[in-house]
Amino acid sequence: MKTGLTFGLLLLAFLWYLSFSATRLDRLHHRVETSWANLDGLLQRRAAVALELAHSHLADPASSLLLTAAAYQAREASIQERSFAESGLSGALSLLQSDLSADTSAGEKALLTELATLTGKIRVAIAIHVDAVTRTRSVRAKLIFKFFKLAGTAPLPMTYDFEDDAL
Repeated sequence: MKTGLTFGLLLLAFLWYLSFSATRLDRLHHRVETSWANLDGLLQRRAAVALELAHSHLADPASSLLLTAAAYQAREASIQERSFAESGLSGALSLLQSDLSADTSAGEKALLTELATLTGKIRVAIAIHVDAVTRTRSVRAKLIFKFFKLAGTAPLPMTYDFEDDAL
């Protein structure tokens, strides 16, 4: 009688542990999703600011065309093409910033300030997203998560190549 009770308690504790682990993994997946949504929003805003800069008088016609194309490509890129498009936009923005003259209007200075602020926020968002992906992947790599398939059908989270770029 006592061994049956002990076995029952151990089984109950193990089931509780599995449930707790699955809930923890679900929270980690949610963290990855929210960090990506935040990063994606910031990247979309950066592309919008890049378009505004391209249509301002800061850029010469060739740079404006290059920046416009890169911004539209970044905004419209599919998830598979996203790294390439975001890296292209980063390159186009760095070319524009290296060619800037000192005589800019107040509106153009405001756009450049907003771009600098967005770049800082994007760096933080990338760090948060990479951390969330790394933690989720490390938890999913544990044997108990694989054996009991606690991740269900959730895809393995991933980072993107543009997250390694210097913005």
